[in-house]
Amino acid sequence: MSLYAMQKFLFALNREQETQRRYAEGGAARTALLGAYDFTDEEREAIDSGDIGKLYVLGCNGQLLMHFAPLLGIPWADYLEAMREGVRKYGPVRAGIYAMTTGTDEKVAGV
Repeated sequence: MSLYAMQKFLFALNREQETQRRYAEGGAARTALLGAYDFTDEEREAIDSGDIGKLYVLGCNGQLLMHFAPLLGIPWADYLEAMREGVRKYGPVRAGIYAMTTGTDEKVAGV
């Protein structure tokens, strides 16, 4: 349920101006906004800090993250690198459609 909550939040953040305003405001507004979702502490911290790499490793869909990145002021090339850095720093993608079934040093599907 938690991955669903993260992706549901990112979907709302990408589409709803009020959600964007509350996130950008920070402080109590952001805390209340994030409190409305069923996140683990790790997920809440990654969203609160805008850690694209950690969110990717936690399983968030890249289509959602690619819209979150500009909201954070992250250019496209830096967004792509943030995902790579997330894998280097936090390990393989743990869940979702990008879950890594091989080690980070192995080629996927033996290709």
